[in-house]
Amino acid sequence: MVRKLSHRCGADELFDYLNLIFRIAESDLEHKKLREIIMEEDLKTFIHNLPKAELHIHIEGTLEPELLFELAERNSVKLPYPSIEAARKTYNFSSLQDFLNTYYQCARVLLHEQDFYDLTRAYLKKIASQNVRHTEIFFDPQTHIAKGVAFETVLNGIIGALQDGRREPPGISSELILCFLRDLSAKSAMNTLRQALPYKNHIIAVGLDSSEVGNPPGKFREVFDLARREGFLCVAHAGEEGPPGYIQEALDILKVVRIDHGVKCQQDEILMQHLIDAQIPLTVCPLSNIKLGIFDKMRDHNFRYLLERGICVTINSDDPAYFGGYIEENYIALQEALELTQAQLVQVTKNSFTASFLSDTKKQSYLDEIDGF
Repeated sequence: MVRKLSHRCGADELFDYLNLIFRIAESDLEHKKLREIIMEEDLKTFIHNLPKAELHIHIEGTLEPELLFELAERNSVKLPYPSIEAARKTYNFSSLQDFLNTYYQCARVLLHEQDFYDLTRAYLKKIASQNVRHTEIFFDPQTHIAKGVAFETVLNGIIGALQDGRREPPGISSELILCFLRDLSAKSAMNTLRQALPYKNHIIAVGLDSSEVGNPPGKFREVFDLARREGFLCVAHAGEEGPPGYIQEALDILKVVRIDHGVKCQQDEILMQHLIDAQIPLTVCPLSNIKLGIFDKMRDHNFRYLLERGICVTINSDDPAYFGGYIEENYIALQEALELTQAQLVQVTKNSFTASFLSDTKKQSYLDEIDGF
């Protein structure tokens, strides 16, 4: 076409014509980019507006550097970081244990009831801004008992904040899950459980967290047997760094009703099918999985595969102060990397309520609200 035009017009006219073509092409590209940006912003707004429940959140893992320094000064605790920014820059981890070393170091500033209240209130304020309606919070009393903090000091501070969070707008409902540190002994876990028994009306479940590899769920059989007899529901971290066999062990021996993480289930097809058939929920934490090297990049994550296979997967933030985002950032990161559709996002948020420990009536009210999107 250009050759034909060159015979009919001069060089200037040809140059002008080609410029026009390039401008049109450039304009089309800009319009395409603009449409993509608008679609991305629409999806972010859609994610923000969806009612959400968070089922995998460690309250100690919400300790932002600003509050860390405030509490360190309040309690005269010396930190190994010269500044808030210096602390934040150290949040690059090579493994779960590498992260836990920093996690326990920072938890030293939590000493008094007011500290646990302030920590929990800060988390509730953050998730209120992200349209989280219900949260089920892990706490690690053994971490604090080891430094001389009484069990009731930890519990009362958290409970006080949760009660205020329910009363004050927007009225976030909540439950509390006591987690045992699996790298400690079963005897230590049993002692902690016995300390919790007078507070059963404030704690809905027990769980298992901390260093997974080399600490199989079966180690805590007697602890979880007693917990169930005392009326606690049971959950456990399994299949994050550990093998899929730990997931099966948690189900068979600890009789858990929900698996925290669980992404290694893909390595065992029989286990996968059991999770699908029994609709056993997985509380997946995408940003955590990347930060700790479970997956190299978000686009490598198996969340969409698990969802499309029919597993009841949910999105959560784990330890957001250390892993770069709360629940909304986790939804956005996963959607952008795996191109989750609106219908899939709706299903995931419905899963979060279905998998929760809310009453059937409350679950249904949230499911009906989500169906309106």
